[in-house]
Amino acid sequence: MAGLSPMWYHATNVALHAAACILVTRVSLVVAALRPGFAALAGLLFAAHPVHTEAVTGIVGRADVLACIFFLLSFLAYHGQQTAYLWSSVCLGALSMLAKETGVTVLALNLLYDLCRSWHSIKRSIFEAKWNDDSRYFSRRAAALLVSFSILLMVRFALLHGTLPNFSAQDNPAAFHPDFHVRLLTFGYLAALNCWLLLCPAILSHDWQMGSVPLVTSFTDTRNLATCIFFGGCLVLTYKAFTDFEQQRHPPLVLGWTFLVLPFLPASNIFVTVGFVVAERVLYTPSVGWIILIVYGMQVSWTAVPRRRSWITVGVSLLLVLGCFKTVLRNNDWTSRETLIKAGLRSLPYNAKMHYNFANFLKDTSQPNLAVHHYQLALWLWPGYASAHNNLGTLTIDDQAEYHFLAAINAQPGHVNAHYNLGRLYRRTNRTEQCIEMLRRCVSLDPEYAPAFRVLARIATGPATGELLRHVIHLQPRNPDALAEYAYWLYKNGKWLPSLRYYFKAMEIFSSHKPSLIGSLRILRSRGQWSRVHQLIIRWHLMLRAKRGGFIYRGDLYIRAWELQSESRQRTHQHQRNLCISENGCSRPRVASVSVQLEQDSNKSEQLQRAPRCNVRACRQPRKGKARVTAPTLLVQNFLETL
Repeated sequence: MAGLSPMWYHATNVALHAAACILVTRVSLVVAALRPGFAALAGLLFAAHPVHTEAVTGIVGRADVLACIFFLLSFLAYHGQQTAYLWSSVCLGALSMLAKETGVTVLALNLLYDLCRSWHSIKRSIFEAKWNDDSRYFSRRAAALLVSFSILLMVRFALLHGTLPNFSAQDNPAAFHPDFHVRLLTFGYLAALNCWLLLCPAILSHDWQMGSVPLVTSFTDTRNLATCIFFGGCLVLTYKAFTDFEQQRHPPLVLGWTFLVLPFLPASNIFVTVGFVVAERVLYTPSVGWIILIVYGMQVSWTAVPRRRSWITVGVSLLLVLGCFKTVLRNNDWTSRETLIKAGLRSLPYNAKMHYNFANFLKDTSQPNLAVHHYQLALWLWPGYASAHNNLGTLTIDDQAEYHFLAAINAQPGHVNAHYNLGRLYRRTNRTEQCIEMLRRCVSLDPEYAPAFRVLARIATGPATGELLRHVIHLQPRNPDALAEYAYWLYKNGKWLPSLRYYFKAMEIFSSHKPSLIGSLRILRSRGQWSRVHQLIIRWHLMLRAKRGGFIYRGDLYIRAWELQSESRQRTHQHQRNLCISENGCSRPRVASVSVQLEQDSNKSEQLQRAPRCNVRACRQPRKGKARVTAPTLLVQNFLETL
């Protein structure tokens, strides 16, 4: 509705985040049974947590926000007293899964928390070997949840066509390491790192790949201490949660722990390999459990140590202020592409992909020397970085470029762009056979890679060129460059009418397409269609003036000079003719209409009826093709030279 305006995308995400904050408050109050003030505090902490910035600021993070909203709604609906609420919860869980795969874990969370609440009835029925009403009701709910969970998983796999996504070592280095112990130690440390980001989000980044988190390769690595502390705390919380099944004294503890663990399991590399090392947006839903645990601890401290309430108040206020301050700073990092990448470099200076992205930005902003420097830094940090080799090759001289293109192909044999760029390099250095071979390998890797077919068409001769160009148009029917190139081939082969049609089709797609305009002018000039040439030049002139303002190019001066000269000639001729009529009594000649003139311009009109001729030269009706004020050839020639 609002087009591509970033403000509305961000405003929508903020509104969704506000809805999630309200739902967090509702869950804390109704299900976790926190006091109203502490439930409101949970909502405020969730709203101001800096780790949510990536999910709320970026359009990609909207999936995580929506998944969390449906997750919380499903959890709230499940605790209704009617059977219809159960199926509402299942449907909302399905919506959460469609927004994000991790949303399906809400059904497991519902089942686990329901087991906790019904534990006494279930245990009594087991010991007495007799079903009671509560245990029978729980069994029906559990069966419905398990069946629904299985169906949703099958639907999700069907949407993936029965296969899991393929990732590379660049996306998740630990998952592709051959040593099992390295994978185990690194994955354990990554879980501890995610927990630390929830506790102290001091270092945040939009990309944690390629060297951001070095692999834990030995048991003597000091980071293993953080892993041990984290899993020790997990064991303590798990023990307290299971013991509370009997006492039912700490529902917020059980709820917070399940909210923290279950939604994070799909991203933990335990069941499936994920395509990232750390992703802050996947912590959006697990942070609900973390905040419930923190707020419940504050509530317990508030009750247990009344004399320290002022300190608790100061601590909570400071925590909110720091969270808001960090969130504002992090939002400023997301202002533009440049600020985001620079913030990433400050946070993770050893991230090879960050240097690669910054080099791409420098390349796009015409800073090639600095771009080469950051490409080299990326390769120093990650020597097998195929994309960095490929992009660096486009900025270096031929010998170095060939080395980098070959290095990219050796590092990643399926890198299509590296094959294409190497083929172009061979063509530029007149190594035609190697160029054709490389481009054929390129199109074998990607049969729909149109740029390779275009280069092959420029190398080919005869009808093969037309066949290749038609294939390019088939692949990219809305590419004006491809249409203009095929139109030029038609023109060179004497098919000027189809060529003109393709030029016009290209200008329909992109009205200010310069090659199509020049080609059209070339054809119309060769056919003597000066009025049409004039129309196209005026059209081009007006578009450029509207786009850039003021007078543009030398062609503008010629256009204005021709307009003044044409107007002067027409007025002089009309004055002489009127003078002849008044002095000699001649009859006024008949003037052809505009439509007839256009038919004459297209060489498809019939012979106009000639007016009665006057013996005075100024009043004679000129012969066909000689009275019309024609555009001087100099206009078109100079305009084409200018373009």
